[in-house]
Amino acid sequence: MIWAAVLLGSAACYALKALGYVVPELVAQLVGMFPVALLAALLAVVTLADGMAVVVDARVAAVAAAAVALMLRAPFLVVVVVGAATAAVIRALGG
Repeated sequence: MIWAAVLLGSAACYALKALGYVVPELVAQLVGMFPVALLAALLAVVTLADGMAVVVDARVAAVAAAAVALMLRAPFLVVVVVGAATAAVIRALGG
């Protein structure tokens, strides 16, 4: 019975040691994804929230236009101008 405990303890120690080599790689990959997820969540909140309500207004169209500009590989300044101009035009038209 004592040998089973020794073997089980040895296996657990070996597994923990092996896990120490694997976990940093996984943690590094996950940490690399955090900024993208946080920025996406922030963009969604800023675009769709007005207090505690969900609002669809010119901001949604501006973000969509900026996303299209990004997909077309426009420079960052052009993306910002496209988004701002889209919001300005929609607000000027009463939206």
